[in-house]
Amino acid sequence: MWRALMTTTLPSAPKVGMVSLGCPKALVDSERILTKLRADGYEMSGNYDDADVVLVNTCGFLDSAKEESLEAIGEAIAENGRVIVTGCMGNEAEVIRQRFPGVLAVTGPHQYEAVVGAVHEAAPVPPSPFLNLVPERDLKLTPRHYSYLKISEGCNHRCAFCIIPSIRGDLVSRRPDAILREAEKLVQAGTKELLVISQDTSAYGVDIRHQPRAWKGGEVRAHMTDLARELGRLGAWVRLHYVYPYPHVDQVIPLMAEGLVLPYLDIPFQHASPKVLKAMKRPANEAKVLERLKAWRAICPDIAVRSSFVVGFPGETEEDFQYLLDWLDEAQLDRVGAFRFEPVEGAAANALPDPVPEEVKEERYARVMEKTAAISAAKQRAKIGRTLDVIIDAVDAEDGGATGRSKADAPEIDGEVHLRDAGHLKPGDIVSVVIEDADDHDLFGALPGA
Repeated sequence: MWRALMTTTLPSAPKVGMVSLGCPKALVDSERILTKLRADGYEMSGNYDDADVVLVNTCGFLDSAKEESLEAIGEAIAENGRVIVTGCMGNEAEVIRQRFPGVLAVTGPHQYEAVVGAVHEAAPVPPSPFLNLVPERDLKLTPRHYSYLKISEGCNHRCAFCIIPSIRGDLVSRRPDAILREAEKLVQAGTKELLVISQDTSAYGVDIRHQPRAWKGGEVRAHMTDLARELGRLGAWVRLHYVYPYPHVDQVIPLMAEGLVLPYLDIPFQHASPKVLKAMKRPANEAKVLERLKAWRAICPDIAVRSSFVVGFPGETEEDFQYLLDWLDEAQLDRVGAFRFEPVEGAAANALPDPVPEEVKEERYARVMEKTAAISAAKQRAKIGRTLDVIIDAVDAEDGGATGRSKADAPEIDGEVHLRDAGHLKPGDIVSVVIEDADDHDLFGALPGA
């Protein structure tokens, strides 16, 4: 005998859109916010039209980044109208509200509970046991096969051109066991590459005196070397970003030679001239750095070192700039980015004398990029004929090509490896590739035998 079945009509879950600006650290913040909102029953929207509220995670490091953030807020208001602002520029709530009085709420960086609370107030979730579900794993804004792993917040440095400490505060390190548990979950969920990020990765654990925590039947210190070693044992690629060249960084190089950590260091040198480094309030030990680079390469010949430099800092003379060019010739860094100095509201550098004219900044920027492109091209050509491990990021089934990265390439900031006859691969695959050609920044190759 048939019985009538009671049906339940589910309430519609509010949809949240997200615009995430700035660095990978901000991207991690966005992922955490979205994960919490998804656990609270919200759905995610990929466009303005059907979102009940839009979050804009802002960047406030440079004046140009602030303007980009304001433009993003304006676009979100024009397209949707219901906007909540968070992130680094959230510390300047009065500026945001003066320009956009219609924003629903403004919160500062890594204020997860505050921004989630603002969403609850703006677009409440109807009470329902079917909507308030916790996802099996964190929501991600990056591809499934790589993940950013934030190990600390804030910074203890007081560089003259930077306002990060005033935005995000002093160094606050996470417990090593908490980081490792998060990393383990990410690997279990399909992450093939862990990108370790912070404001100062080398300083990890200083604020908590490198206190050890129980992990897998033993202990692990809150220290960059110990953390890197344990992360390497999880089986994924481990890439270290924002590493200041403190002496203990030398201890990580053998881990690279052993294969536990990728042979890659992202070190923000910023300049080489001792005079400019002193004005920047950064360590002026450029000669010792050159010695250490040679020592690192002796231990791990394949190590790739990337860095960024500021040109046109107040007081930078032609002699200082030439010093930097000569230093780059000696250092032979693998990957280099350069930035024209830009005054940032609240930065000490703004008060320094002898500003460099804009046209001189442009000319120096062009020269440093020409120099570093030539170094990169020579290093890339030297890889022709070698077989390298490559992680696949994208596959074009139509033309049979694929794009990936070698161990020397971080996503979105370094070069790529372009493969032919590789349409059968999928993102996240790690394959051996024979390098057939190269340009200034990218490599071209194929699978062995292809």
